[in-house]
Amino acid sequence: QLQASGGGLVQPGGSLRLSCAASGRTFSDYSPAWFRQAPGKEREFAAAIRGSGSRTYYADSVKGRFTISRDNAKNTVYLQMNSLKPEDTALYYCAARLHWTVAYYSDIHWTNWGQGTQVTVSS
Repeated sequence: QLQASGGGLVQPGGSLRLSCAASGRTFSDYSPAWFRQAPGKEREFAAAIRGSGSRTYYADSVKGRFTISRDNAKNTVYLQMNSLKPEDTALYYCAARLHWTVAYYSDIHWTNWGQGTQVTVSS
């Protein structure tokens, strides 16, 4: 199971850190990711870590502003979001899968999902 938290209301230019706590199987065996879904839009990829954390992947829209990381001792993955923009407003979901896929950017390839945490960027 995945439990996302840390969302909230923030002004443009501000920062938030999302957390996703995992329970059950050994989380270190899984690759985690963050997706987001804005109102009226499809869910889209934001960031992912391949395996133990040797390589990270980002959508172009968040590259340079968001950082994904993991703490295997705490079974938790984070998404540090800086320089937030109104267009970052969305419901953010954490996801995980046991084996890495080259189609990591597509939500249909992720098997485990959290419930989502709302991020609203507005003045």
